[in-house]
Amino acid sequence: MSNTRSEALSLYRGLLRHGNRFSSYNFRAYAIRRSKDAFRAHQNETDPAVIAQLLKKGESDLQVVKRQAAISNLYTTGDHLVVENAKPRHV
Repeated sequence: MSNTRSEALSLYRGLLRHGNRFSSYNFRAYAIRRSKDAFRAHQNETDPAVIAQLLKKGESDLQVVKRQAAISNLYTTGDHLVVENAKPRHV
């Protein structure tokens, strides 16, 4: 069980880490929100077969997020939205 737990935590951290790499705020927020929601929805799952299937799907989703984040960074405009954290200005 602890091996499955560590796999799930590693997958969760990977999805959040790579989700944060999107250049677009909207895609970044969506990837992070979707990852958190998916893990929260299945946090009480106890069936080992279902858990294995969810981990396999999560690994597949992680590969998609990695590719899409890399592609996203190829086409950045440099413009940021107002809602994004800007560097604090020193006065």
